[in-house]
Amino acid sequence: MWRKAAVMAVLALAVGYLYHTDPDLPQCVLRFVTQSIPQVLLSTQLEANVPSLEEAISRAWDSLITAPTRQWGRIAVGVNACIDVVVSGVGLLQALAVDPGTSRDHDVLHSKEDVKETFIHYMERGAAAERFFSDKEGFQRIARAAAEYPGAQLYVGGNAALIGQKLASNPHLVVLLCGPVGPKLHELLDEQIVVPPESLQETDEYHLILEYKAGEQWGLSQAPQANRFIFSHDVSNGGMSTLETFVASLEEFQPGLVVLSGLHMMEGMGRTLWEERLREQVMPIVNSIGLNEQELLFLSQAGGGPHSSLAAWDGIPDVGRVTDILLWVLEQHGRADPESEADLTRIHFHTLAYHILATVDGHWVNQQSAVAAGARVASSQACGLQAVDVSKVALKAPQSFYSSFSEPRESLVLNPSSPVTVWRRGNVSFYLTPVLVCKQPLRTVGLGDAISAEGLIYSEIAPQ
Repeated sequence: MWRKAAVMAVLALAVGYLYHTDPDLPQCVLRFVTQSIPQVLLSTQLEANVPSLEEAISRAWDSLITAPTRQWGRIAVGVNACIDVVVSGVGLLQALAVDPGTSRDHDVLHSKEDVKETFIHYMERGAAAERFFSDKEGFQRIARAAAEYPGAQLYVGGNAALIGQKLASNPHLVVLLCGPVGPKLHELLDEQIVVPPESLQETDEYHLILEYKAGEQWGLSQAPQANRFIFSHDVSNGGMSTLETFVASLEEFQPGLVVLSGLHMMEGMGRTLWEERLREQVMPIVNSIGLNEQELLFLSQAGGGPHSSLAAWDGIPDVGRVTDILLWVLEQHGRADPESEADLTRIHFHTLAYHILATVDGHWVNQQSAVAAGARVASSQACGLQAVDVSKVALKAPQSFYSSFSEPRESLVLNPSSPVTVWRRGNVSFYLTPVLVCKQPLRTVGLGDAISAEGLIYSEIAPQ
């Protein structure tokens, strides 16, 4: 190894001398030298048995992640639950005799052509999306074809049920789940989960999960990364039919933490229902929210926040832009302003390559462990494993970034041996950790729910 180090030193001196004596050194020579240096360094690293970036980050996570001093005992989760039918998106559409074509985003789906166009729209972007299918009989025909498709799999579905399943894997937690629970779903749920009798119904709600792989092609469209498109004709979850049951159950159950999900299911049900079911604004009365890059951008666009002119993210979301929007949410709709009456003090943001936890100072504890735990479960669960296998994952997060998109801003770097980068803007602290992205993910559905649940398990509210 010392010989290679000596060669590198001599090579560097030689290049420096040549460039000093001849600044017009041919670019091909410089290009050859600069391309050779990383290869020699990589060979030296392997020979010296230095851990890869992925291995260094995984080891550091295991050392860093510790349980909070005060842990949750009873958690109530509601209000959406269903059965997920997971199939190959391209395969199912081909089985429905649908040809590839143009992409178009439909807010509500009325036909299999609408499904095809919206699926292509999000597949080309590698983005997740969920839509309501308006025609009950048409949806049932597609659902039958999905259930009969070779390799189709049935899983617990719905954000509340998935979060409940993840939480129930911790033996010290008692979990209450309220949602439309049919016989098949009840059978699939963890036996540790308590379901109020009022939540049980005679039939299950089914959601179709059309998955696609990174690089998968259909016609002229290609997916830049693995993801899924979801649609359903789900009137029970769409109308939040068990919301009252959920609220009524809290008095008897006495949870230390309440997790509310499924609000997005009302999107296809019309504005009248939204206003009827949500008489109060949600944002000011919750302490924490979890969301992905699409949801964060939608939030900024809806409120005229930072970077709201962006139509969509281009590749991996810029850390500075994300931070700007997170700070704006906490300042405009949270308690970053000490005079505010809002309760929102924490946002758990997750995207494919990295996660950020943003918290108002003085309200949350153990957030480095929380953000690292969320990233670790994303890395392992996507590969269908209980622990991270560094041979099956890759680091895709930027290794240097800025604390804001505009000045003044701080230049920050990722340290693999201490993989949670922390910075502050005003009275808001930001905790960023990379995700070790699964090279060949087995299942992408429910990752966001697992991330949110794991982050909450390792979080603690500071005494006020």
